[in-house]
Amino acid sequence: LTDLVQEIINLSRVQDSDPLQLPQEVSIGYVIREAIDQCHISSENRGISVKYAEPNNVLVLGDRDQLIMAIHNLIENAINYSPENTKVSISTKIEDKVVSILVADQGIGISESEQGRIFERFYRVDPARSRQTGGTGLGLSIVKHVANKHGGEVTLWSVENVGSTFSIRLPIHSLTSERE
Repeated sequence: LTDLVQEIINLSRVQDSDPLQLPQEVSIGYVIREAIDQCHISSENRGISVKYAEPNNVLVLGDRDQLIMAIHNLIENAINYSPENTKVSISTKIEDKVVSILVADQGIGISESEQGRIFERFYRVDPARSRQTGGTGLGLSIVKHVANKHGGEVTLWSVENVGSTFSIRLPIHSLTSERE
């Protein structure tokens, strides 16, 4: 219940905010490393290795905490929906002044018929797994709102019994000259 209340508060804050009104420069590398650190215990408990290919030195404009929360939600989902002793990979790609943050798992995948609904509030692909994964059904909705509020989008590629790759695409503010 505590998790549900916290997720509702997080979603409400994201919906009511405008991170581009008084934006900060945010290092994508920092955001990803922080999100991975927040997921360390759950990945370790399930024997899931989280691999991160260091990014290009990308800065975006927005709210650092919201971006960490969005990436954290994607990594946590990847861990929760993957079999034990598998791998979750995080990488970045730059294309046309947009950075894509990709979170890929080797999990159960999402059927094509379900993919259009997974970003809806409280939607669960498999409600029977709710107790196992501990999710609230709000995580992907939060991810979608954070991406949209930052002038970006979230996309999904998934095949059942193969895995899923979620991508948050954000406009690049600048490239830094050194690693942060």
